[in-house]
Amino acid sequence: MEKKLASLAELGYALAMLSKELVAASTVPLVLSVLAGGEDYGYALIQRVRGLSGGRIEWTEGMLYPVLHWMEDQHLIESEWKVSEGGRRRKYYRLRREGVRALETEKNQWLAVHNTLANLWKTQRVLT
Repeated sequence: MEKKLASLAELGYALAMLSKELVAASTVPLVLSVLAGGEDYGYALIQRVRGLSGGRIEWTEGMLYPVLHWMEDQHLIESEWKVSEGGRRRKYYRLRREGVRALETEKNQWLAVHNTLANLWKTQRVLT
């Protein structure tokens, strides 16, 4: 019985969290979208996305920082070391012109997927 309860608890957690593949695919558009609101540092990006997703998207620093470095290499974002209000030195990221263009492309692509799924789900019979 205990094993069955553990499995149900794990299933509930798995349903609450997004798949690794979906999290990975959405990282760049999420970073671009958050930075469209202004510059921020890595850990703040993690916290912001966690909050916006209601805890369903859990980034780690080990996952996010390589993506941020790749985005810098692609000239989508740039970074600068600054001292925060609390006196800590942090690396702040902001969008570049190329990042603004990439965000528009990402929006169009994700909206196309969203609209396609919405149309499919509207026409499908709901199972009870």
